[in-house]
Amino acid sequence: MSIPQSFAWWSFYQPHTDPAALLRAAADIGYAGVDLIDEALWPLAQSFGLRIAAVSGHASITHGLNDPAQHRRIQQELLCNLRLTEQHSIPNLIVFSGNRHGTDEQRGHDAAVEALRVIAPHAENAGVTLVLELLNSRVDHPGYQADHTDWGVSVVEAVASPHVKLLYDVYHMQIMEGDLIRTIQRQQTHIAHYHTAGNPGRGDLDAEQEIQYGAVLRTIRETGFGGFVAHEFIPSGDPVAALRRTFEFCQASLG
Repeated sequence: MSIPQSFAWWSFYQPHTDPAALLRAAADIGYAGVDLIDEALWPLAQSFGLRIAAVSGHASITHGLNDPAQHRRIQQELLCNLRLTEQHSIPNLIVFSGNRHGTDEQRGHDAAVEALRVIAPHAENAGVTLVLELLNSRVDHPGYQADHTDWGVSVVEAVASPHVKLLYDVYHMQIMEGDLIRTIQRQQTHIAHYHTAGNPGRGDLDAEQEIQYGAVLRTIRETGFGGFVAHEFIPSGDPVAALRRTFEFCQASLG
């Protein structure tokens, strides 16, 4: 079975773009979903047969689960968004570790586990997966704590819920640790969603960047992955042309 592809709304939508035209084009190309799209546009996306594949569960990236002072706020936001995602059949709700702000690895880990254990039963009841996003702290998100796969896996294993997993961003993890294929093979049971982009520069998945996406995507397929692979890069030219080119390239490995 082919792995469905999605795309991140924020990176392909431009100020002059007609939302309906972009969503229609994506659906016509063969995309099955869209990530991180404004709630006001959910019905429009769904009218074209696109599933909302993943949305943010709380604010913010920098003040997140690793800070106990943020837990009450985050848990309230997650409970509210779990109700919305359940109503709209959205499979993934993205959560963030937050920046270190002087917190060491173990304390940040334990705080994230504590927060997620409270919310996990609600996610299970809603049929939604909380996906902890792995981001790089070298280039795009200085100070972010969930910047290595092993740290994220340790949190997921400690929470021990089938509805708490990782959002593995290939671009971010190439920057932080490389060894993408072996990591995906080793940790595939803990991954519920993927993001892609070219490195360096978060650009197209082309020959001008260093990640061998054909091999990476084949590895994802060979693990038996059943979720979405979503593209979150800044296209160098026309967004629709980039969506088509990327879909066709990736489909050869995911199909």
